[in-house]
Amino acid sequence: MAEIRPFRAIRPREGYEDKIAALPYDVVSLAEAGRIVGKEPLSFLAVDLPETVAKEGENIYEKAGRLLRDRIAQGYFVQDELPGFYVYELSSDQRSQTGIGALTCVDDYLQGTICRHENTRADKEADRVCHVQACGAQTGPIFLAYRAREEISQIVAQIRESQPPIYDFVREDQVRHRLWVVQDVEDIEAVFEAFSSVSRFYIADGHHRCSAAVTCALNKRRENPDYTGEEPWNFILSVLFPDEELKILDYNRVVRDKNGLTTKQLLAQTSRHFTVEFSGREPIAPAQKGIFGMYVEGGWYRLYSRQEDQSQDPVEGLDVAFLQKYLLEPVLGIADPRMDKRIFFVGGNKGVKELEYLVQKEGGVAFSLCPTSLKELFAVADAGRLMPPKSTWFEPKLLSGLLIHGLEE
Repeated sequence: MAEIRPFRAIRPREGYEDKIAALPYDVVSLAEAGRIVGKEPLSFLAVDLPETVAKEGENIYEKAGRLLRDRIAQGYFVQDELPGFYVYELSSDQRSQTGIGALTCVDDYLQGTICRHENTRADKEADRVCHVQACGAQTGPIFLAYRAREEISQIVAQIRESQPPIYDFVREDQVRHRLWVVQDVEDIEAVFEAFSSVSRFYIADGHHRCSAAVTCALNKRRENPDYTGEEPWNFILSVLFPDEELKILDYNRVVRDKNGLTTKQLLAQTSRHFTVEFSGREPIAPAQKGIFGMYVEGGWYRLYSRQEDQSQDPVEGLDVAFLQKYLLEPVLGIADPRMDKRIFFVGGNKGVKELEYLVQKEGGVAFSLCPTSLKELFAVADAGRLMPPKSTWFEPKLLSGLLIHGLEE
């Protein structure tokens, strides 16, 4: 069974939460982060992306560590005196999802009880390892999913009804964030008991942060061969959500050129494995598996995957895998989408009109996809397999800086 632990979170002093909390470092560009920090110097992006405030020649990781420690010393953050869990709700006009902030175990990740579905890039993981080590803390939670349990939902509802949240604020994107601290002994025991029936957790978002936390722990274990397993660095800052409340958005593709092909040649080669229909200028946002939108030279085409090419394999059967196998690689020459700079990815939160803008700006061709389902994600992870890169986009995003896990003993 997967294990969770309460912890003493470092978190914003009440009244500063909406100034400090920020989107994760990996969903904003450096330029955008710089603008945000310029408007709000307390934004946690200054810690997560210290390049926004570091002077020329200054070590960015040392800068992040100093900045975090200074802000704690200045009273912008507090640390709870007692260990607890944290109920974290994100809501908008359309939907709501509520998770439990807790620590999960490095050993559960190593043993496969915390399941991943993506590969990580060594350079991105190394960046977060350096950041964690310099800060002496994990500053952004891992977004984990689990198969919903009624008993957990009932406990979460009871906690939300029995006390007011310590944080309650709405960001510019109109997502409301509320956080409750759970320190009552009976409530903590009830959460423990409810989660005892959950056999696996699934990484929804935060593979690089999770992998970096594990790498830091393994480094510490080598340095401390007599470790007990209870040291703070043996645990991973996490927020756990029931699958029934989560929604995966589409994760679309833009290729900067047509690989030397004319549009006529591109359509001819595409038709080898797709039925191609011209749809005019109306954007296509596929809502059914096996259907794709393609935008090129000012027009949209609807692509239907052919039945004889479809697969029941949990990975090969994904739409993102089908597009890669039958179009992106053989037609457009994208052999490794993780490394090829000719392709980039657009989260579904931006809408398919963004694809039109990017093609008009960059040239090339764009593809809109039906979102991968949670059922597909679980099937891939349960099989011990990995999805193609950029297969899922979860929205809304957990904010960084609201819950911090200090690693100092």
